[in-house]
Amino acid sequence: MSPAPFNVLFLCTGNTARSILAEGILRRDGAGRFNAFSAGSQPKGVVNPVALKTLAAYGYPDADYRSKSWDEFAAPDAPCMDFIFTVCDSAAGEACPYWPGHPMTAHWGVEDPASVTGSDIERERAFNDAFRFLRNRIQAFVALPLDRLDALTMRSKLQEIGRQAGATS
Repeated sequence: MSPAPFNVLFLCTGNTARSILAEGILRRDGAGRFNAFSAGSQPKGVVNPVALKTLAAYGYPDADYRSKSWDEFAAPDAPCMDFIFTVCDSAAGEACPYWPGHPMTAHWGVEDPASVTGSDIERERAFNDAFRFLRNRIQAFVALPLDRLDALTMRSKLQEIGRQAGATS
């Protein structure tokens, strides 16, 4: 009998770009072992279309995303999270809701591609960079032998992943 999938929540402020990219990457790369979710502290209510375009360009799912509040995942009927990763510096500094189950947390900050101004090519390049940084981190995460790591080692590995190329802090 295989263990139940781990629930992973990616947090950002607006839940329009980085957290959506991370959710999409883990949906595919962690399928069967992980359930991926994303949310924001101050969700904008819309997903950035360039994030969806980027996911599709790399062959990742680009449907069924929505910008939502992290309060949904602090509610009594929400899935119990095993891991929570902040992917923007603003969300990492905010007072988070109480997360039932005491999930393992880490900060995996990446520059906000949605804040890039300029040509379409420059904006798409920023999204591609964010996608690659997040995919590298998520692939390192899914490769961890989660069933064999104690809590201290796990925390250290998650923090190490957050310091990979592209880290904002």
